[in-house]
Amino acid sequence: MDISTTIQIIILIFSVIVHEVSHGYMAYWLGDPTAKLANRLNFNPVNHLDLFGSFIVPAFLLLAHSPFLFGWAKPVPYNPYNLRNQKYGPALVGLAGPLSNLLLALLAGVLLKALLVFNIDNDFLLMILAITVFINILLMVFNLFPIPPLDGSKLLFAIIPVSEHTQRTLEQYGFVFLVIFLLLFSDVFGLVFNSVLKIFVNNVIGIGLGGFYGLF
Repeated sequence: MDISTTIQIIILIFSVIVHEVSHGYMAYWLGDPTAKLANRLNFNPVNHLDLFGSFIVPAFLLLAHSPFLFGWAKPVPYNPYNLRNQKYGPALVGLAGPLSNLLLALLAGVLLKALLVFNIDNDFLLMILAITVFINILLMVFNLFPIPPLDGSKLLFAIIPVSEHTQRTLEQYGFVFLVIFLLLFSDVFGLVFNSVLKIFVNNVIGIGLGGFYGLF
């Protein structure tokens, strides 16, 4: 395992933990203490890592020589009935995760641009920041797809009202829908991801997508 792959794994684990903790903090801010009571409003990896999503899936992608690394942490529990805003509360909780990834990408992107502007020659730090941008934009885009149980489905349910029974049914079989989507529409996901990444890199870092990929 080379240094770049090791860094990807570390940043991936950190980013998915931030993603899940953000869900919990948003729910807590909106009136639901479930995540706090479950000791999930912290960044201790032991409380968040998931055997399948945090280890097996990334390991499989590595063995399959996937062009990108992906995974997830254990979902932070919350009770939507405790939220002060019953209509839009679940959507806000859902959006908190992708927004946290966007903020991490913005922070890394601004620091990366500063290093380039001031001509600070530190290849290791440039690689870390570039990988942070890449993984967090990937997590943001992926989770915003409106497919249960992804975060984008919470926004979809807020815009298009469906019964609670339908929501539970869709989320129950959500993993099946997700696998079908990845198998049949991976090209669509790749196109959307690369488009969003290109916009981000061009406007935040200003080096073009080719130069960005050359950093790691």
